[in-house]
Amino acid sequence: MAPRARKLTKSVHSDAQRAFCEAMIAARKKAGLTQYQLAEKLKRPQSFVAKYEGGERRVDVVEFIEICRMLDTDPTKLVRSLI
Repeated sequence: MAPRARKLTKSVHSDAQRAFCEAMIAARKKAGLTQYQLAEKLKRPQSFVAKYEGGERRVDVVEFIEICRMLDTDPTKLVRSLI
């Protein structure tokens, strides 16, 4: 078996993922919500918010859009801020 040409890093620990987490935290704070308040709006436990904000859990596109709706944040603008 041939050795791998390059080692892949897990994106959950990348600079881009950290920037995403920071953007999500900033959006929540701009909305004036605590993690607990956002979790209530999402009908999820507070740990759901804490885990994705802390980079322990990733959110899928559907979750991301729902979170943005609850934060009254444009998901397109949030993503563009990361590019």
